[in-house]
Amino acid sequence: MSLLRVILAIVFPPLAVVDRGCGSVLIVLLLTLIGWVPGVIAALVILNKN
Repeated sequence: MSLLRVILAIVFPPLAVVDRGCGSVLIVLLLTLIGWVPGVIAALVILNKN
């Protein structure tokens, strides 16, 4: 997990997980629309997985 990805996950979470697949992007996008903090947390969790 690079510093650029972490910053991108904080600023715009769905863009940070684009390379992880369509499902991850949709989940993070939905959580970001519900609330910014859940989207950021989900993006960081997805980025932290191998």
